[in-house]
Amino acid sequence: MFPSGLFSVRTLVLLNAPLKHPRSLFLNISLWTKPAYRMPNTSTRQKHGRRTRRRRRADPARNELVSSSLESAQQCLFNQDYGTAFAHYLLVLNLAPVFKDFARESFRFTLFKWAEELDSLGRIQYLFDCYEQALELFPDDEVILNSMGEHLFRMGFRDEAAGYFHKALKMRPDYPEARENFYRVANWLVERWHFFMLNDHGRNQKYQQAIQKAVQKGCNTVLDIGTGTGILGMCAKKAGAAEVYACELSKTMYELACEVVSANGMGGSIKILHMKSLEMEVPKDIPHRVSLVVTETVDAGLFGEGIIESLIHAWHHLLLPPKRGENEFGEQSATGRVIPAGATVFGMAVECSEIRRHHRLCVTKVGGLSMAAAGELHSPVSCSSEPDDSMEPYTTERLSRLPGGYKPLTEPFTALNIDFNNVQELEGLSSREVQEIRLPVIQQGELDALAVWFQLHLDEENSLSTGPQEDTCWEQAIYPFHSAKGFVLKPRDELIVEVSCRDAYLRLCSVAVLRDGHKISLDKLMDSQYPVSNPNPEAELCSALACLQTDQSQARDFCMLECSEMALLNNQDYHQSFCTALAKLISQLKVKCQNQERGSAFQSGPAVATRCASPFYVLDVSEGFSLLSLIAASQGHVKAFSSVEKKKQQEVLIRLARSNNVSEQHLEFWLNNTEVEQGMLQRPSREKLWSAIILDCVETCGLIRQKLMEKASLARCLLEEGGRIFPGKIVVYGMLVESETLLLESAVQGQEPTLGFNIAPFINQFTVPVHVFLDFSTLECRHLSESVELFVLNLMDANANYINREVKVQATSTGRITAIPFWYHIYLDEEISVSTLGQAAHWKQAAVVLQQPLEVRAGEWVRLAVKLHKSTISILAHIESTPQQME
Repeated sequence: MFPSGLFSVRTLVLLNAPLKHPRSLFLNISLWTKPAYRMPNTSTRQKHGRRTRRRRRADPARNELVSSSLESAQQCLFNQDYGTAFAHYLLVLNLAPVFKDFARESFRFTLFKWAEELDSLGRIQYLFDCYEQALELFPDDEVILNSMGEHLFRMGFRDEAAGYFHKALKMRPDYPEARENFYRVANWLVERWHFFMLNDHGRNQKYQQAIQKAVQKGCNTVLDIGTGTGILGMCAKKAGAAEVYACELSKTMYELACEVVSANGMGGSIKILHMKSLEMEVPKDIPHRVSLVVTETVDAGLFGEGIIESLIHAWHHLLLPPKRGENEFGEQSATGRVIPAGATVFGMAVECSEIRRHHRLCVTKVGGLSMAAAGELHSPVSCSSEPDDSMEPYTTERLSRLPGGYKPLTEPFTALNIDFNNVQELEGLSSREVQEIRLPVIQQGELDALAVWFQLHLDEENSLSTGPQEDTCWEQAIYPFHSAKGFVLKPRDELIVEVSCRDAYLRLCSVAVLRDGHKISLDKLMDSQYPVSNPNPEAELCSALACLQTDQSQARDFCMLECSEMALLNNQDYHQSFCTALAKLISQLKVKCQNQERGSAFQSGPAVATRCASPFYVLDVSEGFSLLSLIAASQGHVKAFSSVEKKKQQEVLIRLARSNNVSEQHLEFWLNNTEVEQGMLQRPSREKLWSAIILDCVETCGLIRQKLMEKASLARCLLEEGGRIFPGKIVVYGMLVESETLLLESAVQGQEPTLGFNIAPFINQFTVPVHVFLDFSTLECRHLSESVELFVLNLMDANANYINREVKVQATSTGRITAIPFWYHIYLDEEISVSTLGQAAHWKQAAVVLQQPLEVRAGEWVRLAVKLHKSTISILAHIESTPQQME
C-alpha cells in the first residue's frame, strides 16, 4: 500500500504523464446570471426599402433557461463535474451566441478537463464528438484547434493532427504551442531523409537518366508508386511519357505532391491518387495497364517498405506483361518493366560498441546492484530467421557516424540478388530455402552485428549504392547479435550466416562459428551464457563444446527492452552518480531526523521516534524501464515506488531485488494501484510526502521532456522538508558550428530547381528548426567557438527560472554559423552531475539549425537570444559590432 495522505494516485499519474492544458478557471459570472440582452441583429435597420419586420419580443423562458444553465455550469465546474458543465455550456452558447466571447475561457477549460476524463475512460469517439461540437461554436479558436490536434497526434492520426495544427497557426501565427506541435508532427509526416534525398544530386540524376532512357525506348505510360514529392513522375512526363499516374498513401505527402505537380505546370497531365498501389485496379483507378513502374519504396533493409508485395501486385494487375526471355530494355512499349530493375544485397560482420550497448546488457553491475539474476535482456531487434510479431528483424544506423566507429570482422559478402522484372522470382522470394553462407574472419573482434547495404540497379547503366563508404542519404541495416557475454571471433574462424526472406523481410542471422574443425552453435552459447574469451584456447574450445551438451529444457527468464532502455541500463556513470547523490540525501535526512529526535526527547519523544523509525519514501516516475527505484530501495531504510508498468519488467526488478538482498516490502509498483478505489498515497505523519522524487528530464532524442517544469512544480508540492527532486538542476550547453550535413538534412538547399522542378518552396514548409538524434561527436562540422552555457532550469527553485536569456559567444574560427548543437549537464545535487554528451551517455544530442547561416570572423562576438518555451529551445543569433558587457 501507499504511504496515507491527501494525494491520490491520480497525482502520480500527472507526474508520470504529460500535463494537459492547465488553464485559469474563470468562475466570476454571477453578474451575468440574469442578463438583460437582445438577440443579435434584432435592431438592425432593414435595407433596400423592405418593409420592416416586427421586432422579435424577448423570450423570458429562453432567457431563464440560459441564465439557469449558466449558473449550473458554474456550479458543476466548482464540483469538478466537467461532463455536465460541458453540456450546460453547449446549451447556453447555442441558445445565446452573444455569450461566446465572455464564456470562451471557461468553455475551453471545461472542454479540456472533460476530454481528459473521456481519454482516461477510453471513450475516444465521444471525446472527438465533443471537440467537433466545440469547433462548431468556435471554428477559428486556435487553442481548441491545437488541442484537437494534440489528441489526434497521440492516437496516431498524424495527417489529421497536422491539419489542425496548421489551421491553428493560420489563425495565430505566433501561437507557440501550435508551432511546436506542427514541428513535432512534421518530423513524422515528412521525414528528414526526404530533404537529404532531394539534395542528393547524384541519386536524382541517375533516376532521371534511367527514366528518360526507358521512355525514349517506348515506355509511354508510367505509374509512380509511392510518389512522395512527385519528382519521379515529373521526370517521366518531362521525358515525353504520354500518360503518367502516381499514388501516395500519406495524406500529407499526397497533398504536397499535388501542389508540386500543379506548380510545375503538370497538374492536368499527371493523375495522383491518394491510395495504396495494392488497392489500385484497372480500369477503376487507371484506364489501362502501364508499360513502366517507377518506385523507390525501399528502406535500408531493401524490402521493409513492401516493395515485393507492391511489385507482385503491379505485375498481376497494373503492368503490361514482362518481356519474355532476357529482362533487358527493348524498343517497344507492349511489355512492362520496372525501375529499379533489381538489387544486390551485401553484408559484413562488425564489432561496434555503440551497437552492442543498445541491444544487450554489457555490464555486470549497475548502481551497485549485481545484474546476474536479471535474466536475458535484449532489444526488440532480432536477427532470428523465425518471424516474430513482437520483434523487428533489423534496425538502421549510418555506420560512418557511429560514435567509436566499427571494425569489419569479415570481408563484404553477397547475401542476395533480386530481379524486380521477374514476377516468378518475386513470388518465390518468401519460399526460398534458407541460404547458408560461410564467412572467413579477417581480424579478431567481438561479434556485435551484421551490417547490410545494397546496390540498386536502375537499369543496365545506372545504379545506386547504400554502402557505408558512400556519400549517400541512406543508412545501413543492422542485424544485432544477442548474447549475454558476447563472442569473440578470431582469424581462421568461419562465421556461418543464414539468409532468408520469410514474410518478405530480409533476415540475416549469425548461427554458428567453425573453429579448429568444430562447429560452435551461437544460439546454444547464448542460452548457456558463454564467456567472451578464455586465455587458454584448449579450455575455451572444451568449454564451447560442453555448452552443446547443456540441458536447454529449462525456460529462460527473458525480457525485452527498447534500444534506448538497453543503452540506459549500460550507462554506468549515470547510475553510479545517482546512487551517490541519493545516498548523500538519505544520510542528510537521517542526521536531521536524529537531531530532531535528540532536541525533542523531553517534549514529544514517542512521536519523533516513530517518525524517525518510518522509512524514507522515494518516488520514481521515469519513463519506461528504470533501475533507479531499486537502487533507492537498496540504500536501506527506504521504501521506493517504481513507475515500471510492464509485467515482465517488474519481474526483472523483483528478481534483482531478491538477488541483491533488497526486501520486496521496500519496492512497490505504484501504477499497479491506479485501479484501486482506495489508491490513496498513504503517507506517514509528516508534513510532506516524499523524501525524493525522480523525474525523467531529457528525452533520448536530445530534447527536454514535455511539461517538465509543470511536473517539477507539482513534485515540489509533494516533498517533505529537506526532500529533493532528482535532478535538481539542468544546465544547457551549446556551441557554434558550421555543418553542411545539418543543412542538407533540414531543407532543400540552393536556388536552382531540383532536376529543373520547383520543389523546394513546398517541401521546405516542413522544415523544423531543431534537429534531434544527433551524435555530435561524429557530426561532420567545424567548431566555430568553445562550448558555452546557454540556459539553466532549476527544478527545485521556481524563482530562479526565467524564459529568455541573452548569451554572448566569441567566435574562435572564421566560418559560416549554420547550427548550434546543444546538450545538458544534469545536476543530481550541487556537486554531482552527469553529461548527456559523451560516448557512455545513452542520450543523443539536438541542434538548432539557423534559417539563414551567419558569416563570422574569428574574434567576433555573436549574441544569442535563447528562449525556452515549454520544452522547446529556440535560438536567434546576430553578430555584435562592438563587444558589450553581458547582462
